[in-house]
Amino acid sequence: MMKYRFLGRSGLKVSELSFGSWITFGSQVDVDLAYRLMTKAFDNGVNFFDNAEVYSNGVSEEIMGKVLKRTQWKRSDYVVSTKIFWGGQGPNDTGLSRKHILEGTNNALKRLDLEYVDLIFCHRPDYDTPLEETVWTMNLVLNQGKALYWGTSEWPAWMIRAAHDIARREHLIPPLMEQPEYNMFNRQKLELDYLPLFADLGLGTTIWSPLASGILTNKYLLGFPEGTRMQQPENQWLKRKLESEEGQIKIRKAAKLNVLANELGMSLPQLALGWCLKNPNVSTAITGASRVEQLEENLKTCELKHMITDEVIQKIEEILQNKPKQPHSFR
Repeated sequence: MMKYRFLGRSGLKVSELSFGSWITFGSQVDVDLAYRLMTKAFDNGVNFFDNAEVYSNGVSEEIMGKVLKRTQWKRSDYVVSTKIFWGGQGPNDTGLSRKHILEGTNNALKRLDLEYVDLIFCHRPDYDTPLEETVWTMNLVLNQGKALYWGTSEWPAWMIRAAHDIARREHLIPPLMEQPEYNMFNRQKLELDYLPLFADLGLGTTIWSPLASGILTNKYLLGFPEGTRMQQPENQWLKRKLESEEGQIKIRKAAKLNVLANELGMSLPQLALGWCLKNPNVSTAITGASRVEQLEENLKTCELKHMITDEVIQKIEEILQNKPKQPHSFR
């Protein structure tokens, strides 16, 4: 039941649901479990696997690399990404300078044990490095064959457009995709800010956190269960956000969404993922999992998303009450 979508105006097709290693690989997931998760995803049509140099300080890439070597999948059958920005503690191990992009890419490829990645993202905007330097260096990475496409993650719309303008002026390859957070509680960028970029530049998107860091699983309604990410020391910042008044409002809305999902005969994660996939500007939604059963539940979204009709979307909007508003026209 897996469908494949073009990544923006590129000729590359990615599965509408993809698999990412953020938070899990290297902390909750070892090589053997990662193998079971990735093969389960691949056997169900997932062809895109997302990673980053910062995830578990590089251990995440090492685990994914070992899994890919064990599977012996044909290289043309899967798409791998990594992201460059946070590579270490040294003065030149962070950011999007020419030095860090080139060294970070080389180090990521060593950890992944790959000759190239299909997608390489600038993980955040770097306001201390000239944008021309970053665009020229990303073009060099592609020309060296170390990546096939490049993109951005959590960049403001104006900066993505500026990067395209530089690339067009200098006859370079522009960023073809953006990786923003997108879910029922985080909608501004994808539903409003980026709209001109979809129309003008054909921007593709590989969205992350479609389940809003677990809020859209309804598991935090009665607190923070043992074994969840909220118990991990590195995620205490996220726990504090959920304990805030705003976080509690989201949790209560998730409970109402859960009732709606159950009325439809699906789980809340399936409703949340299907809602994301209803947006035509979503190329792929990156899912994560620390258990095979969790992944299986997410993958069933592909069979159920047709149930999210316009009427269901309207009921969701009545619960969320957060649809981004177009700027006021003074005419």
